[in-house]
Amino acid sequence: MPVHVRYYTDPACSVSFGNEPALRKLMVEFGADVSFTYVMGGLARTYEGDLDWLVREWLDVSERSAMPIDPRLWLEGPIRSTYPGCMAVKAAAEQATDGGYAYLRALREGLLCFRRKLDTTEALVDAARGTGLDVERFRIDLESHAAVEAFGADLDATRSVPEEARERHGAKRIGDRERVVFPSASFEADEGATTWVFGSAPYEEWREAATAAGAAPVQARPPDVPDALRRFGRMATAEVAAVCDLPGPKAAAELWRLAADWRAKPVAVLAGWLFEPA
Repeated sequence: MPVHVRYYTDPACSVSFGNEPALRKLMVEFGADVSFTYVMGGLARTYEGDLDWLVREWLDVSERSAMPIDPRLWLEGPIRSTYPGCMAVKAAAEQATDGGYAYLRALREGLLCFRRKLDTTEALVDAARGTGLDVERFRIDLESHAAVEAFGADLDATRSVPEEARERHGAKRIGDRERVVFPSASFEADEGATTWVFGSAPYEEWREAATAAGAAPVQARPPDVPDALRRFGRMATAEVAAVCDLPGPKAAAELWRLAADWRAKPVAVLAGWLFEPA
């Protein structure tokens, strides 16, 4: 029985994007011994007023995490809310075999790397086309009451803050409400015990939570870079370094070597590069 991980996040959460190297390394190391449910926490019902602070926040996250982020979305055509994207992830999860992760990642890249205004039905449907989803079914699910109810349940779960979160700086107050920080994750063991990770923690903390819940590593050795790209599609250098267990300079050198051999395609982002299989 795989360990069940409930991963609390939002498509527009820059800190969650910065945590993708750890998340993907966890997926590779533990394989089918962990299963994921992506809990959409609703970062913002509405964005109003001066949003320059988000530009600074995204750049700070990019600097800390070495993940490429382009914050000009907030200057050129900001989204009005993250709620439509959250409901779209719940709709994707209705048919995706990965719990909606590929679609969630597509939204992350669209918002944080490519300045796409992903807060309308048509934009969210268009994002589904490149992730292997049945687009017509996705559109129906997106506009259904089930997606609204699933997102509502996620909001309730996000706001049901465990005492442990308060003790470990894993809770955040928004107005008169409190929620867990993003990203956070609960690792649920068979006997009902839960191990939490709050925020963008070092990978060792994520690994310890998985093993404490009963998961066992299944990957004897890290994949090589081409295999990692084939599995995940687009990857940043920091993700390749984490997943393939390479020092940052070696990961970058290998990616550019593959690009020179036409085996990988670099995709420019304001603060760096993503690489995808050629």
